[in-house]
Amino acid sequence: MKLKHTAAALALLAAFGAHAQDTIIKIGHSGPLSGAQAFAGKDNENGARLAVEELNAKPITVAGKKLKFELLSEDDQGDPKAGMAAAQKLIDAGVHYVVGPYNSGVAIPASRAYNDAGALVASVATNPKLTQQGYKGLYRVNASDSQLGSKMALYAANEMKLKNVAVIDDRTAFGQGLAEEFKKQAKASGMTVAGHEFTNDKAFDFTSILTKLKTKNVQAIFFGGYAPQAAPMARQMKQLGITAKLLGGDTICTAEMGKLGGDTVGDNVLCSQGGAILDKAATGPAFKAKFKARFKQDADVYAAAYYDAVMLYAQGMQKANSIDAQKVQAIISAGSYQGVAGTYAFDAKGDMKQSPVTIFTFKGGQPVPLTSY
Repeated sequence: MKLKHTAAALALLAAFGAHAQDTIIKIGHSGPLSGAQAFAGKDNENGARLAVEELNAKPITVAGKKLKFELLSEDDQGDPKAGMAAAQKLIDAGVHYVVGPYNSGVAIPASRAYNDAGALVASVATNPKLTQQGYKGLYRVNASDSQLGSKMALYAANEMKLKNVAVIDDRTAFGQGLAEEFKKQAKASGMTVAGHEFTNDKAFDFTSILTKLKTKNVQAIFFGGYAPQAAPMARQMKQLGITAKLLGGDTICTAEMGKLGGDTVGDNVLCSQGGAILDKAATGPAFKAKFKARFKQDADVYAAAYYDAVMLYAQGMQKANSIDAQKVQAIISAGSYQGVAGTYAFDAKGDMKQSPVTIFTFKGGQPVPLTSY
């Protein structure tokens, strides 16, 4: 009996010793996990979590040691001040690999703190200013506003044959940047921009703005902002008898838009989202199935991009045969990674060299792809 206990104790010690040899890699996630945008933050977090779990199940070895990945997730509330606090918390915890922030208004100031701490950042924030800061370890893992806004305008001009449009933006770094890019391309494509109105990302009543635009007989209204505002906007457009289409960027290309807008969100709403059509991507259907099996819900806008970002880091570590962030950064900047949502090869600024944009509409409350540019 004593021998049995001794053997068990030795086995336990051996297991503990083996575990102690693992190299812990902390992956930090910053996103809105509370408030109106929590649906997006949780979806992004789940994409990263799925990658972490798969990497730990493999597992992978770097410099002779097995890597054990841990996800540290912070709620930045989509707010710049909370985002800076979240960044400091992750930095203090020894995080050198970050996915997020989701919001441009958070990502732009927080990226400075991460850069100063020597951490790498893979963000889906779309404002062009993010990658104009010159940080070598900062990567945008999707299309920028210039691509999302301009390609929505091109689709409106070339495919929808629109002539007279208006713009509303929520004055966030994201919404303003997106709206300006749409407006610039709309004018270049021969459309008239009959009005540009402003709101904020906490508003829910747009009747005065919409009433003003109704008099201009616009064929479409482009909204630079998020689904929690776009959905009531769609409702109020219907109530006011406005038949114009509602156009937007990636942040309204979500099931939340259909859920909040109900039957007022259908083929009257179109949006642009970075990446090719996931169902047509080589590993897209398999990813969607894995995600649904694990989290009991469909992957939303950027789950695949966050999954890819974690895998991008892991491949960088393997190729560098090091977990040193600067060595991994050199590999990522010079190389290429084939992910679920696209091919991740970056220019000198940290933008993807090729990032297709897909135009969506809505059917049955769900975004459905129309075409990719």
